[in-house]
Amino acid sequence: MSTLAEQLQKMETHSSVFESAVRQLPLPVCAAFGSATQPQAVSFASSPRVLSTKDSDSVARSFPNSVQASGNVVLSSSGTNLQAAQGKRVAVLFSGGPASGGHNVVCGIKRILGKGNTLFGVRPGPRGLLKGDLFEITDADIDSIINTGGFDFLGTDRTKIKSEKQFQQVKDTCIRHNLDAIVIIGGDDSNTNAAVLAEYLFKDVKADGSGVQVIGVPKTIDGDLQIGDLLPISFGFDTATKIYAEMVGNILQDTRSSLKYWHFIKLMGRSASHVTIEVALQTKPAVTLISEEVAEKKQSLSSIIDQIAHAVVTRADKGLNHGVVLVPEGLIEFIPEMHALIAELNDAVAQNAVEFAALHDLARPMFIQNKLTPDNATLLASLPDYIVSMLLAERDSHGNLQVSLIPTEQLLIDMTARSIKEIDASISFTAQSHFLGYEGRCGAPTLFDAAYTYNLGLTAGSLILDGRTGYMATVTGLTAGGFPQAIPLTGLLNIERRHGHDEFVIEKALVKMDSPAMKYFVSRRSEWAADDLFASPGPRQLWGPAAYQQPISVALNSASESLAFKIG
Repeated sequence: MSTLAEQLQKMETHSSVFESAVRQLPLPVCAAFGSATQPQAVSFASSPRVLSTKDSDSVARSFPNSVQASGNVVLSSSGTNLQAAQGKRVAVLFSGGPASGGHNVVCGIKRILGKGNTLFGVRPGPRGLLKGDLFEITDADIDSIINTGGFDFLGTDRTKIKSEKQFQQVKDTCIRHNLDAIVIIGGDDSNTNAAVLAEYLFKDVKADGSGVQVIGVPKTIDGDLQIGDLLPISFGFDTATKIYAEMVGNILQDTRSSLKYWHFIKLMGRSASHVTIEVALQTKPAVTLISEEVAEKKQSLSSIIDQIAHAVVTRADKGLNHGVVLVPEGLIEFIPEMHALIAELNDAVAQNAVEFAALHDLARPMFIQNKLTPDNATLLASLPDYIVSMLLAERDSHGNLQVSLIPTEQLLIDMTARSIKEIDASISFTAQSHFLGYEGRCGAPTLFDAAYTYNLGLTAGSLILDGRTGYMATVTGLTAGGFPQAIPLTGLLNIERRHGHDEFVIEKALVKMDSPAMKYFVSRRSEWAADDLFASPGPRQLWGPAAYQQPISVALNSASESLAFKIG
């Protein structure tokens, strides 16, 4: 009999009771693959569906090999199993921020490749591909990481491969390791990079003149990589939103218990509000702001404050001096006057970069204010110092304002408090702020994400064995058993102006005002604002009554008859 101390030591290094148990969790697979533990690779055939964008002609000129090979035609599983290929050497990497389920993509690829092929891990991310930092992934590795969260097995980074030198480095890595294929697991920018690499590596890489296949896998907790029924959601979204919803549900329960606080909760989602609307649908808070709605209605900052203040006053009249406000991370960039201010600030800072950098932090606001138009100068002067300092902070590697560092939730609290005092000084308004971000990216995947990602890996591996390149793996029919498909990356590319020149990009999917999820949300939010109708969804489940629940927004937008998903 071991001592308790010995038992506890055995639980270190990813060996908690939960982690040990979850590795044994059986995963459902699409019928096309057969068994989860000994899956059969599938072949693909052209479907009737052809993709195009407004810039398809330009894409065809810049990606001639990829477009000619795919015809931008969506591929579907043909229903026949492939004869197992032998000797394939495949590299897999994570790109961008972590998302739950990434490890299962790797597991799916490894298992579908089988014994006769070799899978290499690249670490960390695209930077590791440039350096050629590869290692062979073993069956023991797969047994260790399956159903676990995070990207720690391979690591990740945000290097964007776009220079000729970088392309040559990738080619050198392919030659040095005799690679036949690369799988890039990432978001819209990473899959755009996959399309570029697929074209660059299409041929003349190896001695026989052949190329290296490139396959993408859709990942992002923000949910802004969606392509209608072809890609209902990216992986990691379900886990992240369920983690956030648990926390928001707990806070809502606390508001009803303590009866004295308003909680302003900022949620991840710089470019889109999918996370926020999903958490709102799960928890039913008093106020939820949707960035895309703010932009469409051209709401000013003051009108947003009026909206929140109205809810506070209305609830106070009923004796409800508490509530929750959900705020999308990127809200500030969607408010028209703030968007105009940020755009002019970006230009003003860039045009006066040397002089601006030499100034003391305290002198920068006045310096830059004198470079702005009168309206923007007035707006900047009206903002609290803590907002101004972040608006003038260093931009990220892509030249973007670091909105996650801007305390938008605190700005809304301060302005709401001022508004409430002007309306009725007797109303009690005590607020607290929160930002739920990193908490949701690396948790153990929900059953939905665990199954979805494993099947995405099986699909990506099958595409490699079927000789395909320039596609993104997808699984459709998530309530009908699941069907492996492949989306031609060049069929998704648009031209967008970035950093002063045109670039090919996969457009981010925003929350649509006419989507079923948004319509349902709009139909219920006034009721949620008027009374405590909140729900606490509890922790994410891998087994039990809530385990088979897909994201509510996905179920609504897919016209599902229930919340249950069915794979296999």
